[in-house]
Amino acid sequence: MMYLLAIAVPPLALMLQGRPFQAVFNFILWLGSLLFILLPFVAGQAGWLIAVIWAVAVTYNRRQDARDRRLIQDALRQRG
Repeated sequence: MMYLLAIAVPPLALMLQGRPFQAVFNFILWLGSLLFILLPFVAGQAGWLIAVIWAVAVTYNRRQDARDRRLIQDALRQRG
């Protein structure tokens, strides 16, 4: 579900991931790209793609961070 949100509205996905500063910069990039998409410029499409890839990468890394924390906690519990 979060990946779909990252594709549709990247700044909102970043905000829900707990990254407010990245969400602000992504919003600026995303909004500017949407404005350029309305005009026949390729730069708007590239900017939109960068905003989407950024949000998807943050979503993926957030899941990996949670998995890593769980593995570390399990290892510490088994050790001591």
